Amino acid sequence: MAAAGAKELQLDPKYDDYDYPTTAPTPQNGHPGHTTPEQDAQVHQLRAMLEQAGYTKNLDTLTLLRFLRARKFNVELSKQMFIDCEKWRATYADVGVKELVRNFDYKERPQIFKYYPQYYHKTDKDGRPVYIEQLGNVDLTAMGKITSQERMIQNLVCEYEKMADPRLPACSRKSGYLLETSCSIMDLKGVGIAKATSVYGYLQAVSAISQNYYPERLGKMYIINAPWGFSGVWSMVKRFLDPVTVEKIHILGSGYQKELLAQVPAENLPKIFGGSCACEGGCELSDAGPWQDPEWVRTPKWAKKNEDKSAIDNTKLPEPTEGGAQQQLTGAGPEGVEPAAAPAGAVNPNAHHAA
Repeated sequence: MAAAGAKELQLDPKYDDYDYPTTAPTPQNGHPGHTTPEQDAQVHQLRAMLEQAGYTKNLDTLTLLRFLRARKFNVELSKQMFIDCEKWRATYADVGVKELVRNFDYKERPQIFKYYPQYYHKTDKDGRPVYIEQLGNVDLTAMGKITSQERMIQNLVCEYEKMADPRLPACSRKSGYLLETSCSIMDLKGVGIAKATSVYGYLQAVSAISQNYYPERLGKMYIINAPWGFSGVWSMVKRFLDPVTVEKIHILGSGYQKELLAQVPAENLPKIFGGSCACEGGCELSDAGPWQDPEWVRTPKWAKKNEDKSAIDNTKLPEPTEGGAQQQLTGAGPEGVEPAAAPAGAVNPNAHHAA
């Protein structure tokens, strides 16, 4: 149930078409059901400005509130962030995000996951989707013979879209209150400085996509099996991050199980992390969660309507190249990024906005 004192979300009949709860469970400032009259007015102001600029998509209240929170309710900054996002969505991968997610076939997933598992798996105690990454077995040379950085990032963009719909709506229906964020687990077991550096460019690029185009999606992040010295680095890095973001990130060593199990029920946590879940075929490939249950899931809005429409040919794997993904994944990423909500993210001291 939503927190006591929450108010109904002010719906816009033109853009708001929700078939799941729209009130946040805790009374956080600027969140649905817990906004001030001034913040409600800023939603209307932002929508009117975007309409005047010619935008007609993604102007629903929940989306606009996320962009406003990401920019501390500065309407002008929120407007620019939204416009930049829409331009990116329209052109990404040469076909746009919606067309990509409808047709993308990441058939190399099982092969890549042997080296770099990245997956959603069930929910935490608050009902949020749990997202897991394991960096310890990353082998860039082997991965470069299987896929490319471009396809890895396209896959994660598709996962962002699927998190927004159908995963979060299904979790909201089951929980009885609005859920807009994930609980992320980043496992650094076996990760040394050399390995972390080798994938930094990739993590930074993905984190930039998360921050710029999928704001306000990080609920909690647990960085587990953090190597010696990581806490010292984090104590310096967090000074440059928004306090709201810092509060969401928990740095844990090898004795992480008690704290992690306090957030994620044992039956939902894979055995490898101290839980009791052992999905048939492996938790990493199961995509288990409320979004697989007919009682809670609905057809996502991005789903393909016209079956006759030509699909993108994303089935061909790239030819192995000299260096392969090893060369690509070490490239420098965009500046000024913050921890990604989910999927992958890198903690960056240049980040200034709340996750």
